[in-house]
Amino acid sequence: MKDFSDAAFSPDVIELMTQALNGAVAALPEPVSSTHVTWLAESVLRTAKTGERDPTVMQRLALLELQLMPRV
Repeated sequence: MKDFSDAAFSPDVIELMTQALNGAVAALPEPVSSTHVTWLAESVLRTAKTGERDPTVMQRLALLELQLMPRV
C-alpha cells in the first residue's frame, strides 16, 4: 500500500470511507482479490484526502480507477 502517513481523518470521515470501500468491494464479482481491495482502499484514501466526503462518490471513483488500472 502506498504511504498515507500524512493523512489524518476524523472518526466520522473514517466511517464514510469504510462505507465507500465496503460498497466498492460489494460491487465486484466474487472472488475479490486482496490486490483489488488494496487498490480500492488506496483510491478511497486519496479521494478523501482531497476533501471528498460523499461515500457514493468515493465508491464510484474507486471502481472507475480499478477499471482503468493496467492489467498485469
